[in-house]
Amino acid sequence: MRKLLIALLAALPLAVLAATPKTVTLAVQNMTCSLCPVTVKKALEKVPGVSAVQVDFDKKTATVTYDADQAKPEALTKATTNAGYPSTVQK
Repeated sequence: MRKLLIALLAALPLAVLAATPKTVTLAVQNMTCSLCPVTVKKALEKVPGVSAVQVDFDKKTATVTYDADQAKPEALTKATTNAGYPSTVQK
């Protein structure tokens, strides 16, 4: 029982330090065909800390869920821009 208690207490700080995921929507340029969202999604998924990506071709947006301790919005816009699809954070 004591080992279990020690293990729980040791794990507690890790749970407290885990960042709450953030979500941001990017306005993405240059998406002109049905394959563009696939490229944008793959580029964003390569950014460390990104946990989910939803690309909307019709609205020309990408909604990204990420760990704010590992990724910043600037890294997300850089990833899409490097893939040929400049983006900005929607306000």
